[in-house]
Amino acid sequence: MTDGILVHQQIRQLIEQGALASTPAIAPTQIQPASLDLRLATRGYRVRSGFLPENVRVADRLEEMTLYAFDLTDGAVLEKGHCYIVPLLERLEKPLPYLVRANPKSSTGRLDLFTRLLADNCGRFETVPPGYTGPLYLEIVPRSFPVRVRTGLSLCQIRFSSGQSSLSDDELRAEHERAPLLFDDAGTPLPSARLRLDNGLMMGVAVRQDRDIQGPIGYVAKRYTGVVDMERIGSHDGDAYFDAIPEPKDGRLIVAPEEFYIFASKERVRIPRHLAAEMVAYDVGIGELRTNYAGFFDNGFGDGGARDGGDGSMNGTRAVLEVRPHDVPFLLEDGQVFFKLEFFRTQEPPEVVYGDRRLSSHYQGQALKLSKHFRQ
Repeated sequence: MTDGILVHQQIRQLIEQGALASTPAIAPTQIQPASLDLRLATRGYRVRSGFLPENVRVADRLEEMTLYAFDLTDGAVLEKGHCYIVPLLERLEKPLPYLVRANPKSSTGRLDLFTRLLADNCGRFETVPPGYTGPLYLEIVPRSFPVRVRTGLSLCQIRFSSGQSSLSDDELRAEHERAPLLFDDAGTPLPSARLRLDNGLMMGVAVRQDRDIQGPIGYVAKRYTGVVDMERIGSHDGDAYFDAIPEPKDGRLIVAPEEFYIFASKERVRIPRHLAAEMVAYDVGIGELRTNYAGFFDNGFGDGGARDGGDGSMNGTRAVLEVRPHDVPFLLEDGQVFFKLEFFRTQEPPEVVYGDRRLSSHYQGQALKLSKHFRQ
């Protein structure tokens, strides 16, 4: 079996073979270049706390942890700070030889909506071991805003992988020298000698204005807001949910513990069509903070403007950072190392890449951008 992450056509084949099942059937629009969107089912459970079902079925644990159950078919509001478990429509019907890993979708992370995948008798969040068959569940905790969700809404996505698929620092440098992976904020490829590599590609945070960040350099969530209806795209007023952060005069900014911020990366990144990437959520060597919730970067992100989204004509796209500091205030300086991207081989190039018109790729070519739910 080839090492690497499965891509669009391979995921589609798994579905056609009945390895993944759902009622209603999995829609073609759920299949991304190197991941599959999962959807909320018809019923949710407000629970006393989150839990890890290491030696128990999730349904059995819900019997003792549930405060109340509720229907999602016509939509329901999830309150800020409360913990919910929602079964997913999709299930693993046949044992697969692949490790399954989950991440929140980009729009989920930008709403400070904390989610984690659960599976029966599984001792790790966001991970399902090879050979598992059975249902999947999602733990959901709104951290900044109450949100309205409904059956069929996708909040998370999964990847399938086998073997050793991550690239070493030497392999990353060689990839960059063949075709640049990282560009400065003017769109110029970074010289190989300027790459910051440490078991992945290190990138910085932008706290100064530049060519395409002309207004605020970031946003911080308001404490008390209305509900975000996650089915309504481009219809919410961002000013009612976030305060804009102006450019600091000295290029330095202090972020406060347990506030939620949106920033952009200093550099632009390009994910070639034969690779996928993932942002590492925590790195205590960089700071006591979480720098993202939604970490998957699919093949073709920042790689092109052609119809298939992958002609290499773009000089990268900024990463948007979902930041929540912990414990102490933290000083940010423009361009300082702030997060890390790990790159992974895919088993073959995908037939569809990020930015393709057949996909709803909302963040190709983004600068600093709130989630798709807000008017931009």
